[in-house]
Amino acid sequence: MPLFDVYPLYNVTPVSGKGIHVYDDKDTQYLDLYGGHAVMSIGHAHPNYVKAITSQVNALGFYSNAVQNPLQVQLANKLEALSGCKDYELFLCSSGAEANENALKLASFKTNKKRVVAFSNGFHGRTSAAVAATDNKNIIAPINAQQAVTILPLNDVQGVKTELEKGDVCAVIVEFIQGVGGLDQATASFFEQVNVLCKVNNTMFIADEVQSGYGRSGKFFAFQHYNVTPDVISIAKGMGNGFPIGGVLIHPSIESKYGMLGTTFGGNHLACAAGLAVLNTIEEEDLMTNVNNISNYFISVVKTLPQIKQIKGRGLMLGLEFDFEVGDLRKDLIYNHHIFTGGAMNKKVLRILPPLNIEKQHIDQFFEALKIALNK
Repeated sequence: MPLFDVYPLYNVTPVSGKGIHVYDDKDTQYLDLYGGHAVMSIGHAHPNYVKAITSQVNALGFYSNAVQNPLQVQLANKLEALSGCKDYELFLCSSGAEANENALKLASFKTNKKRVVAFSNGFHGRTSAAVAATDNKNIIAPINAQQAVTILPLNDVQGVKTELEKGDVCAVIVEFIQGVGGLDQATASFFEQVNVLCKVNNTMFIADEVQSGYGRSGKFFAFQHYNVTPDVISIAKGMGNGFPIGGVLIHPSIESKYGMLGTTFGGNHLACAAGLAVLNTIEEEDLMTNVNNISNYFISVVKTLPQIKQIKGRGLMLGLEFDFEVGDLRKDLIYNHHIFTGGAMNKKVLRILPPLNIEKQHIDQFFEALKIALNK
């Protein structure tokens, strides 16, 4: 049976990984500066992660959410401690799209309204309401398009005010650093004014932290760079270091009821073991400090390269913008220099999303290769 052909594939077949590197079927070593879309938060085959997964699968890999699972409580408590989000409750699911879907559903339940405001170049997933709130018509099927969504430009405070005052908006959903869109950010004033507008218009403010969360921005969550209080926070990618897990942090002003949300695989025993291993490693290895130190070093080197027109993002969620499309550059880096990087909807942006325990030597390796590629 052939695979459904929806992914353009590079001719590389990784078979193993260790730390910041992956190895293909020819035993070629690649420097991984993309982490599978920012998923590999603590690196490939981290000993803490391997031990946790192995121990848990030897004990109990899965049971449903119909029984007690103390690992969920441990994960929630650890997440609260490290994130500083002490006034929230946790619902566990299996992906970022599912997290955003549930976030939007909660907002609609809470407000009894159905329209969503989202922003240009935003990406929130490929499921029903989440994809409707994603600014990419190519991935929105007619069944998704029936959702009531208004897309506004970033930084358009007056536009947000106008839409919210119509009284039918259940949620404003925003990435505080856009991922797929190309690392754009709104101003602090915009985020903080939208936060206030949501509060006074009975609209839930949803922080999509699926890619920017878990320390990637230099703070645990990207919204923490601003004076805002989201009603709902969606999380996923770096949460499980490759194991499928997602979640929604929910402000206690949203009351829970039996049956309002549900999932088969969300919060299963293996997923929780993976999630705990990630959080414990972030804490034990002080990876948040490393993110900021390496980010500062990376940015200092970028400033020496005139071909780079702009550096975008924060922490280790970075984009290098050129005055040309970077598709061929990415191929050169993969095939000739054995370095994985990422692209974006903005075809001139090269995305850098490495594991959070990357070291300066890896940054040096990347820039040496980049200089050669740019000066051909």
